[in-house]
Order: sequence, then C-alpha cells, then structure tokens
Amino acid sequence: MAISRRLFVGAVAASSTSYALTAAHATPAPTAAHATPAHAAHPAAAPVEPYYRIPVSASDTPEQLVAKAARVRPTERQIAWQRLEKTAFLHFGVNTFTGLEWGTGDEDPDVFQPAGLDTDQWARALRDGGFTLAILTVKHHDGFVLYPSRYTRHSVVSSTWEDGRGDVLRSFADSMRRHGIKVGVYVSPADENQYLHGVYANGSARTTHTVPALTDGDDRAGKDLRTFELEATDYGAHMLNQLYEVLTEYGPVDEVWFDGAQGRIPPDKVERYDWDSWYELIRTLAPDASIAVSGPDVRWVGNEGGLAREDEWSVVPVKEKDYGRTDYALHYEAADQGSREALLEAQPLAQYVQWWPAECDVSIRPGWFYHADQQPKTVEQLTDIWFRSVGRNSVLLLNIPPDQRGRLPDADVTVLREFRERTARELPGDLAGGARTWGDGSRTARAVDGDPDTAWTAPAPSRGTLTVDLGRERAVDRIRLAEDVRHGQQVESAVVEARTADGWERIAAVGTIGASRILVLPAPVTARQWRLRIDGSRNAARIAAFELHRSRV
Repeated sequence: MAISRRLFVGAVAASSTSYALTAAHATPAPTAAHATPAHAAHPAAAPVEPYYRIPVSASDTPEQLVAKAARVRPTERQIAWQRLEKTAFLHFGVNTFTGLEWGTGDEDPDVFQPAGLDTDQWARALRDGGFTLAILTVKHHDGFVLYPSRYTRHSVVSSTWEDGRGDVLRSFADSMRRHGIKVGVYVSPADENQYLHGVYANGSARTTHTVPALTDGDDRAGKDLRTFELEATDYGAHMLNQLYEVLTEYGPVDEVWFDGAQGRIPPDKVERYDWDSWYELIRTLAPDASIAVSGPDVRWVGNEGGLAREDEWSVVPVKEKDYGRTDYALHYEAADQGSREALLEAQPLAQYVQWWPAECDVSIRPGWFYHADQQPKTVEQLTDIWFRSVGRNSVLLLNIPPDQRGRLPDADVTVLREFRERTARELPGDLAGGARTWGDGSRTARAVDGDPDTAWTAPAPSRGTLTVDLGRERAVDRIRLAEDVRHGQQVESAVVEARTADGWERIAAVGTIGASRILVLPAPVTARQWRLRIDGSRNAARIAAFELHRSRV
C-alpha cells in the first residue's frame, strides 16, 4: 500500500544556517529567514490537531496575540509526554570505546566490543530510578548504527562482537518493555560516515523516493509492505529507510529524538534535512510518538545543564524553516519565550503560536558518552536540577551512559536510586489531599482530589481565590501547583498565602504554573488554612493541583 506525501508540505526560503556546537549535540541557531507557512499553499493539508498551533500575523494587536495564545491546546501525545516528568537518555556507540564525544565516521567498527552487554541491567536501574521512558542513541553523528541496518555496513554487523549478529536496539527495546519502560530512539540527522561515502551533503536535489527501498537480497522482498512516496535528497532517503526499519521492526516507539546537528564537514557543504518527509513517516508508523527537539511536539530548553527558565511557557511563538521544521521565533537562549512581551517581540518573525513544551537535557556525567575518568553528579546536584526542570513546567531528560562493558556504571546506578528516593522525600504525602475547600469559581475540591484530569475553575477572565483548610495546623515547606493543561496554559501570576496569627500572610509568588510548578520555601510555615490567589491569567485558570507538603529531607 503506497501512501503519498501529504503533511508538513511547504517551500523553504533559501538561507544559510549557522550552528552552535556542543560536545555531543548541535542545535541550529535561528536565522531571520524562514519558510513559507507549511499549509498556506495546500489548504487541504490542514493540521490534524487544530488547537496545538494557531497562525499569527504582523497585523495582530497585542490583545489578539494573547487571545490566540490562550486558545492553544496540547495534543494527547504532548499531554502524555509531559506527565512522564523525567526521561532517560543512553549514549552508547563507538565513542564509548574511542573516548570521543563526536566520532569521525571512519572508525573501525570492530572497536565496538561490549563484552558484557546487559540491557536488563539498564532497565532495572532506570526502573528503580523512577524512569518510565528511555531513549537510545541508535545512531550518533559518526553514523555507526546499533542494529543490523540494510543500508550501511558502518554498524554492529561489521564488528566481531557477537560474530556480527549483535543487535543493541533489539536487546534495548525488549529489556525496556519487559520492565515497563517506554522506548525512545535517537537517530542523528548528521552522518559523518555517509559523508565519506558521498551520500551526506552531496548536493543532490529532492526527488520522489519509494520507502522502503529494497536492497539486494532484502528479506522483505515479496512481502506486502506499507510503502511511501516521499520527497528527499539522497541522504534524506537514507534516513527515511533507516527510520522505516526502526519504526517497523522493533515494536512501538514512544519518542523520536532529533537534534539539529550538521556533520563536521567543509563549510561549503550542507545537508538540508527533509523534515517534512521524516515527520510524515514517523506520524504514520508511530502515531503516538513525540517528535522531540527538532520536531513539532517538544522543544529544547536552550541549554544542556537541565535547567528551565523561572517562568517557562509551553505556548511559544514559532516559525517554520527547512522543509517544515518547527523553529524558535526568538533565539533559543532567550530568557523569555512566551510572555506577553515575548509574543510582541517575536511578532515580526513568528508564523504561529504553538504548544511546544520544553525538555531539559543534561548528562549525569560531564560527558554524554562514558569516560572512565569522570564521575556522576551527586544526588544533591540532581535534585537541584529536578526542582529547576520538572518543578518549572518542563520534562527532565537525564543521560546515563553505559560503560565499555555495556552496563550502567555501579556508581551511576546507586545515584539514580538515591535520586528517586530523595525526590520522594522532597514531596511526601499531600497534606491538602481531600481537605475542605472553598473559593471563587466552581468545583474547588477538584484541586485537591489528586486527579490531574479534574480542576478547580477560577472565574473568568483573570482572577480567583481558592482556600484549603487542613483541619489543624500543619508545617509546610514544599508546594506543588498544576494547571489542567488540556485547557491550555493560562496563569501569568499567582500568590500562595497562609493564615497565621497575624492574618493572611504572603508565602510565595509565581508567574507561570503550567503542568507542574514546585515551590521550595526557605523554612517551614505552620498554618491550618492556605489559599491560592490567581492575580493574572489569559483565560479562566483551571488548577488541577494545589498540593502542600512537608519534606523529609
């Protein structure tokens, strides 16, 4: 059955792209030029989820911009992704054995020798660390592939490990699912090996390719394969064929992670990635998978330290470039991505306001790949990162690199378990759970019922107060707030107060809330009655959680 190209279609304005490189990843720095809106010339190809992205224009008034941002809603896959709260990354490949962070593409595949590979040990460690999704570097920038691909010899088939019959991806996927962990894959857009073979950045035009393209002796020949007719360069087609293998032969995939890396090649060479065709293939073969970072579902927070902004918006202004890739309208390092001021600042370049929540990536060690002379971060460091990522409306993506044995180092495993135990002690049982409530708006009890799909609705348009009575005085030093993001992200400012002997006392103030906001009080505050006061919101705030905790740290 052939499926024709139909989503994310759009012409790209010719422009050069500069790249900010880091040790293991590269993310393209935004430029002024941007693509024609993906659906402008093809109205029949309107987005399937009408609320996750809304067009904006230079003629919109400030009030219209804010009203549009208030109407943006996440997709079901984005809601499911945000509720993961923390996910794991596993950088593993030839770099593990060469000591490099960015490989060269001409490595001898036989250097890959994980004699003690134990992906069940990975899964147990991640499960015990509280992770429910893990992403494997199926291919890093060097082009070495961790499964026996039909489209390259620069893979496990050319290593004497397991007599050339090894398949790390198979072992990884089976182990993760066996231990209740969702499977994610990272297939780097860059490929140093394919550059050496004249495929990557060879200047080829985009033409229609049938995917998958069968190879000589292909074991799929004669089978009733689902096929696609997609626009791509020579290398874009290579990527499509490998994505097809990964997404059809290894079970369901819940996240596909791309960065924006370009190969370290001569400056006159460039590979403009076929994002529209890659996205269509993923959307069809793995419809529940989030496409992250260089994708429409999840954005990079802008640093590799795992830290979100103090006020992190999930609704941000965006533009499209390079065949439908979602890109920042403001610089990815901008201190403000979604406030009223940011919406106005981005207006000259923005094409849409979009639900594009932040992912905070960081490695447990200084490097992304394993190096014997490096040590993992402490539990205290990871807990601080957790407060400043998960506690700031973002998802933490923590990298734990397997060592040369093919196991997670013992020191890292210990830290992961202690990290989970520590965060559980930071937010023990909710003291407000089931407490008596009253206030403005409707259904106040829904803010303390422990159900993320129910909420107290403040009165429209922008204010409201919710009071919680704990029944007796209780000491509190941690507060968690959450909006019901199925109705968008609305809160712009709020205050938490406690009723002390001197009356209502202001305890903490926040700007954004989003899917999760955790407040750490400098000292415990003892009170029986607590209240949340919404001082500003774009539309009626819907608060799914008003939790009060006394940490046990």
